[in-house]
Order: sequence, then structure tokens, then C-alpha cells
Amino acid sequence: MIYLGCHLSVSGGFEKMGKDALKLGADTLQFFTRNPRGANAKKIDENDTKAFVNLMQQNNFGKIIAHAPYTLNPCSADENTRNFALKIFKDDLSRMEYIPNNYYNFHPGSHTGQGVDIGINQIADMLNKSLTENQSTIVLLETMAGKGTEIGRSFQELQAIIDKVELKNKIGVCLDTCHIFDAGYDIVNNLDGVLKEFNSVIGLDRLKAIHLNDSKNAMGSHKDRHETIGNGNIGLSAMFKIVNHPLLQGLPFCLETPNDADGYKKEIQMLRENINS
Repeated sequence: MIYLGCHLSVSGGFEKMGKDALKLGADTLQFFTRNPRGANAKKIDENDTKAFVNLMQQNNFGKIIAHAPYTLNPCSADENTRNFALKIFKDDLSRMEYIPNNYYNFHPGSHTGQGVDIGINQIADMLNKSLTENQSTIVLLETMAGKGTEIGRSFQELQAIIDKVELKNKIGVCLDTCHIFDAGYDIVNNLDGVLKEFNSVIGLDRLKAIHLNDSKNAMGSHKDRHETIGNGNIGLSAMFKIVNHPLLQGLPFCLETPNDADGYKKEIQMLRENINS
């Protein structure tokens, strides 16, 4: 089995977000920790987070994913931008302890012309300054499409970051199907081979979550434009193979497709109907 969900808004509170997920037939979800294009974060209501945790337990939710804001770039050439990323990262990890034992996902960042090696060092430096032994949250590096100067376009780049992280037990990977397809990984015709390479380079034990998205663009385009399930260049057949792959069972799968609530509900239902029991 897998856990299926989508990206939801936490603006109305955690408990409401959980109830919204249930209405869509979801048993996992993803949310932004704060304004995705800014820095503001809503004050934590402990009663709300406790009610949310109880709701998750009562409804057998899988792990959920908190997503860092897009403004977070720990490998920018600008020192102020890197310092901002460190501040937000530490604050988000602290806030995550109100909903313990879940995942915090972030885009590794763009090196903005410094070069991949320098960027990798800066990402690892932020992680080493932020991760603690006592945190219950596992931080996920997201696979990226490789547009511009993005880091994380290959499994090797992600592993290079992990190699430099001191608390490796606090690090995992979130695999985005649109991103790796756009990065040049043929998950349509060679899913087994892609997962074999992931295992060889990083290790499947570090694969903690899936962003399930179709792609508007061709494989290797490095453009990162999500499409609804079955309506892009990855296609419905490949999506069904992904959700049924034996090596991916037990993981949370979150949709980030261009959808409204009704669209997400239909996608979740369609996927559930095509998951082998």
C-alpha cells in the first residue's frame, strides 16, 4: 500500500487542513510552512496542532510533508540570502516539533553562478548548522528538474550533499516524478532502471516520499512544469506503474498537480482504483 494526498493550505489551521484531506479521500498531505514566496509564518496554536495529530492517528495517516518556502536558497551567491535561508530553516524545524515525526522538504537551491561544488558545500553547511540529534523531523532534499543553476538535478548531486552532512540519520530524499523526468530520468520506459540507479547512488532507504506529478514537457527538458495525472508526457500508464511499484510501497505520495479540490479528489480516487491490492 501507499499513502495518497495532495498539497493543501494550512491557512485555516492544522485540524481544518486534516479534515479537508479526509474529504478528498487522502491519508497524507503536504503544506507550506509559511508564505511560499515570502517569510511570514502563522503563529502556532498548540490546541490546533494537538487536534491535528489526534486526527491523523485516528484516521491512520501516513507521514505528512511540510514544504519550505520557495524563497529559501541556502546556496545563493548573496550572503544575506544564505543567512535568511538558515534563519527560516532553523525556525521551521523548531515549529515542526509541534507535529513530530514527520518530514520537512526543501529545494536544495540555485548556486546563482558560483558553481555546483560551492553550492553543495553551502547547502551542507546550512544543514550542519540546523540539524540536531533531538529533532524528530527528517529533512528531505527534493530531486530537481535542473532549470538554470538548480542543484539536485541528478542523484549524484544530492548524494554529494548528503556526504557532507554530519547527522545523516536526519536526511532523506523526496522524489518528484515531474522533476526527475524533466531532468532526463526515463521513468516511463525504464522505471526499474531509474530506481536501481537511485539505490546505487543514494540508497532506497533514504527515499522517504514521492511528489506525484505529470509533466507538461518532454523528458530532459529541464523546465519543471507540472501537469495533471495522465495529461502530460509521463502519462497514465507510467503513473500507475509508479504507484504500484513494490519498492515504493509504504511511502507518502503527494500530488502537486495544477488542480482545485475537486480535481485532487478525482485524481486520488482514480489512483486508488488502480492500485493493486
